[in-house]
Amino acid sequence: MAIAEIVKAKSAPAAQPDIGYTPDYDKYLSRVQKRLATERLDKTLPPGFPQKLDSDLVWDKGDITDRYNWTYELSSADLEEIEKGLQHFKSLNKPLGFVNQKTFPLPTLHPKLRGISNEIHNGHGFKVLRGLPVDTHSRSDIIAIYAGVASHIAPIRGRQDHTYDGKPADVVMNHIKDLSGVYDASQIGAPAYTADKQVFHTDSGDVIALLCLETAAEGGESMLSSSWRVYNELAEERPDLIRTLAEPWAAELFDHSTTPYTLRPLLYFTPATAHAPSRLIIQYARRTFTGFQGLPRSPHIPPITEAQAEALDTLHYLAEKHAVRLDFQKGDVQFANNLSIFHAREGFRDTVGQQRHLVRLWLRDEEHRWDIPRELEGRFEKVYGGVEEEKSVFPLEAYIRSASLGKK
Repeated sequence: MAIAEIVKAKSAPAAQPDIGYTPDYDKYLSRVQKRLATERLDKTLPPGFPQKLDSDLVWDKGDITDRYNWTYELSSADLEEIEKGLQHFKSLNKPLGFVNQKTFPLPTLHPKLRGISNEIHNGHGFKVLRGLPVDTHSRSDIIAIYAGVASHIAPIRGRQDHTYDGKPADVVMNHIKDLSGVYDASQIGAPAYTADKQVFHTDSGDVIALLCLETAAEGGESMLSSSWRVYNELAEERPDLIRTLAEPWAAELFDHSTTPYTLRPLLYFTPATAHAPSRLIIQYARRTFTGFQGLPRSPHIPPITEAQAEALDTLHYLAEKHAVRLDFQKGDVQFANNLSIFHAREGFRDTVGQQRHLVRLWLRDEEHRWDIPRELEGRFEKVYGGVEEEKSVFPLEAYIRSASLGKK
């Protein structure tokens, strides 16, 4: 080989591992076996990380159903009070951005919803509120009900998009719906807007709320999994992957800005303080490391490593192993602690008369909120910083938010 060819080979950029958005179990097993056979993997946890987490937030599908009823069914009295709250809000003639605990009063239901907030933050990490009257109200009225009830659980709404209809806005609600029949594939950069399987991941924000306006004709099952349970298994069997997750990763931003990616860990542990218990936080979306459809991973940012590729697959398969499957019904609202819960959904099939349709809020509750690691402060500031009531937009129809819009 000529000297010039040797120099070129040595300076060639590292290649992205053979990994896509949809996990491939055979490739995963092959990667695990190769790394175990050829690498000296660290058998110790990062300094300060616990060998085992002990909390109600540690659960799996084998024990959670016996120890926790995660569904609260709204009673006829609850629904009557919600209807009065709606009529009170409508009497004020205010935009939806002004829905809050005062403008949408729920005097009897309020303490129950505050209990749910405590459960989400300090208990098992999730709850399903069942029975919102989606079939008997207009779209704008059911969104007002949704926002009003949610405000008693976590009153601060986060920003999910910064523009709407070509103008600056605080878009605080997003639609999760298959839009592949409306948009070209090159315009769809996130699986939320397809009927594809959505792998385990986290969103932005503290609490995720999802209201089901309509179920799929077939499939689309929602799954939740405890990231604390996943951590315990990794700490026992593969502490090297804990180290990998706690190191900086190049996460693509897909925000069409001059900053294409950010460097940060996926996993954080904060020891107990005088005002808060010790906490573990995992924050990641697989597509920011693999790309998806209209937003492929850019070749101009650092590729992930083989260890990181294995860690991504391991998170998914362990989350899947321990996940509970929720019987998502029309009118259900799923509340999940985004800092301790992974979520996913199965692929689905719609028909002309029945199309899966969820609407999402990113929420925060100052009373129960967790402290955010310094490395995540900028990410969370983009969600919660400076959101204004008068600029808040609740789109009534589905569209692809700018961060998920492909670069057609």
